[in-house]
Amino acid sequence: MNPEPLHRWLAHRQPTTNRFPYDTVVDAYLYYGKHFIPEAWTTPLRSARERLPEVSGPRAYLADFLAVALDKVDGRYDYRTYLALPLLPIPDPASNAEPADQLLARRDHLHTLLLTDLIAFELRALDSTGAPLPQMRPDALVLRKRVRHAVRAAAPALRRLSFALPAADDPTALARRLIALAAIDRTADDRLMLRTTMLPVERVHDEYLFIRVLQAFESTLALLAVDLTAAITAVDEERLPAAGTRLSFAASLLRESAPLWSLLATMQPEAFHAFRVYTDGASAIQSRAYKLVESLCRTPDPQRLHSVAYLSVPDVYARVSNGQRSLDEALDAIRADHRAFAQTPILADGMRQFAAAVHQWRRTHYRLAVRMLGTERPGTGATPGTPYLLHGRDQHVFRNRDTHDPEER
Repeated sequence: MNPEPLHRWLAHRQPTTNRFPYDTVVDAYLYYGKHFIPEAWTTPLRSARERLPEVSGPRAYLADFLAVALDKVDGRYDYRTYLALPLLPIPDPASNAEPADQLLARRDHLHTLLLTDLIAFELRALDSTGAPLPQMRPDALVLRKRVRHAVRAAAPALRRLSFALPAADDPTALARRLIALAAIDRTADDRLMLRTTMLPVERVHDEYLFIRVLQAFESTLALLAVDLTAAITAVDEERLPAAGTRLSFAASLLRESAPLWSLLATMQPEAFHAFRVYTDGASAIQSRAYKLVESLCRTPDPQRLHSVAYLSVPDVYARVSNGQRSLDEALDAIRADHRAFAQTPILADGMRQFAAAVHQWRRTHYRLAVRMLGTERPGTGATPGTPYLLHGRDQHVFRNRDTHDPEER
């Protein structure tokens, strides 16, 4: 690994963003792991960041990439930078006013990009011992199982994008055809995004899987937050059937993500423990998207709001503290008028479906965490870990208990 291309870029009188050697830098991070990247790389990267004001071309993406690449050096390493979330086109309920179908199409496109990239990585490991992240590579049987689950997890989004899955009796052969077809539609921006959002901390093979699956979950949770915001607006405008329809859609999308858990379950526990040592400071408790979803359903109780759960996501904590409106609050008026609520069964059904989907998601998350961590071990960065997940697993999604999954009563 030679940082010479980076030095050449810095040597230009006026370097340009479109000539920044992203591939060279990412290759170095894949070779060393972010935790072990030498100063021979981080020093010129810091110099690149210092020169950003004089760089020609759009600078925002490069600035975000350098922030993600240098997070450990800067002492800013967390869940968002570990997953390179600033570089992913994830929707935000505060800034997305696009129609629901366009938002879904954007999420589906990102979802399929992440999963087909993971499939390509696993197939490369099947074909070559020279593939990146060579440590603790699983055997061929596990790799093929992983590919099969990844194809299944991508299938609903592919169908909505009118992407016909090629016929094949062998799941691995199907995956190879899928990768070849998906590559045709990838843009230069897609390829850049996929390259720059994979900066693992170690050289352990399974970390690639871990990062891509968490990124896919984050993109789905972010869209759910947008859906909940739209449902709240619909209730405020007394369009109750529209709110119910949006909640039912959100529930369907969350249920659809279930194969991602099966995919993540193929991760080897010993491999997870090998790389998680170096993820101190980055924990899923910092997931902004999940806390948005939770707090948009109902305002958290004071004990939870002032706990590590929300203090780990300061901007969501601030939103809730400053009076962010939840669906429960929007429904308070019609709950007072029981006749209005009873005459809108589609809304009650949508709430029941969404609550049931969230509870199933939490239960599966807890089971997998126990498999990887046990029942008492703390989470990454000394966070509460599985005891925290157990405590939150059965909490009511909405304040009104009659909208709950009967299994959770």
